[in-house]
Amino acid sequence: MDSAKGWQPTEQGTPQGAVISPLLSNIYLDGLDWEMAKGGFEMVRYADDFIVLCSSQEQAQEALERVRRWVEENGLTLHPIKTRLVDASQAGGFDFLGYHFERGMKWPRKKSMDKLKDTIRTKTRRTDGRSLKAICEDLNRTLRGWFGYFKHSKDNVFETVDGYTRGRLRSILRKRMGKRGRGCGRDNQRWPNAYFSAMGLFSLRQAYRAACQSS
Repeated sequence: MDSAKGWQPTEQGTPQGAVISPLLSNIYLDGLDWEMAKGGFEMVRYADDFIVLCSSQEQAQEALERVRRWVEENGLTLHPIKTRLVDASQAGGFDFLGYHFERGMKWPRKKSMDKLKDTIRTKTRRTDGRSLKAICEDLNRTLRGWFGYFKHSKDNVFETVDGYTRGRLRSILRKRMGKRGRGCGRDNQRWPNAYFSAMGLFSLRQAYRAACQSS
């Protein structure tokens, strides 16, 4: 910490985002893992985020009551908004660990997509003076890492991100030609997808296809 600004002393819990928080959560919630396993419930947990998989409304309600009881007995509280029963086979679904799950499919939640686009925008400013190849190399570090985590998403996600990234790059090239506005229309023929592949730009869609073939 550079300063004590915003810091408040506490005698309970750990600071939000503290590096030791996940470890302490795993230690403290180990009892909940055993409690749910003893009741025959399938629970998936990472630190203090978890979901319980159930086959019926009744089973889900029973699981929720069991969790509430254990939590209260151990001096904890459930998040009032995040804690809910969800029918994942219907529209709406739920978010968990960066993904959105719905009707047997999963894709990056909106917050995850917005964060990626913010990073891409930062790395593709139209006034960037680097060579296009250098910009692509910089983008690749982000795109490869993002794909490594979200490669289990439905396929149209990757085509959307690829298109957005190339659109940002076309805008840079367009400005270098003295033109205004975003890259579109004839710019797609002037700088086709193959052009960016030749520049070494990582393609999420191609990576997804390669992963599907290898599996």
